[in-house]
Parts: sequence; C-alpha cells; structure tokens
Amino acid sequence: MVTLLIRWLANTVALFVVVTIVPGFHYTSLVTLFAAALVLGLLNAIVKPILFWLTLPLTIITLGLFLIVLNALMLELTASVVSGFDIAGFEWALAGAIVLGLVSLVTNRIGGSTKRG
Repeated sequence: MVTLLIRWLANTVALFVVVTIVPGFHYTSLVTLFAAALVLGLLNAIVKPILFWLTLPLTIITLGLFLIVLNALMLELTASVVSGFDIAGFEWALAGAIVLGLVSLVTNRIGGSTKRG
C-alpha cells in the first residue's frame, strides 16, 4: 500500500515537471494534478496493455517509437477524463510523453523500482 502511494506521488511529481516544462499543458490546481496522476496510472495499468497488444506490429515496425504515441494517447485520455487538466493539442501530448518518460526513468532509478531477478 505504501509502495502504491509512493509511486502515485512520484507520478504526480513527474506530471508536475511535464506541466512546468511543456507549454501546452495546463492544470487548475494541485488537486487536479493529483487526480490526473491517478487517472493516468489507472489508464496505464488497464488500457495501455490492451492498446499495446493491438498495435504490436506497428510498434515492432517503428522499433518501439510508437510507444511514445501510445503514451501521448494516454495523456490525451487523461485530459479528457479529468476536468481542469488540459492539453492544447496532440503535438503537445507527444512532447509531454517524451518528457514524462524521461522524468519517470529518473524517478524510477532514484526510487529503486527496477525489477531484478
């Protein structure tokens, strides 16, 4: 349970970095950002694996670069579900997906959430 809360907080911080760096992202309050991080986490856990398998051939052809598009789609879905969290367009969602991926890579390394074994 504590691990989930820490991951949620790390995802919120990563999302905060994205909305700070990428100009196309807007949020109304910190509560909205926490809600967006929660929804994004749920979408990544439930919807993204389904979309991954459906688009696997395209992901293989693009050598994995299509995963950035999937991450951008997850951000767009999050923005459509959470009121007060907006993205100006899909190109900003792509930029946000790249920044979010890099920030998550760093937070996962710091948090020690690499899988071993």
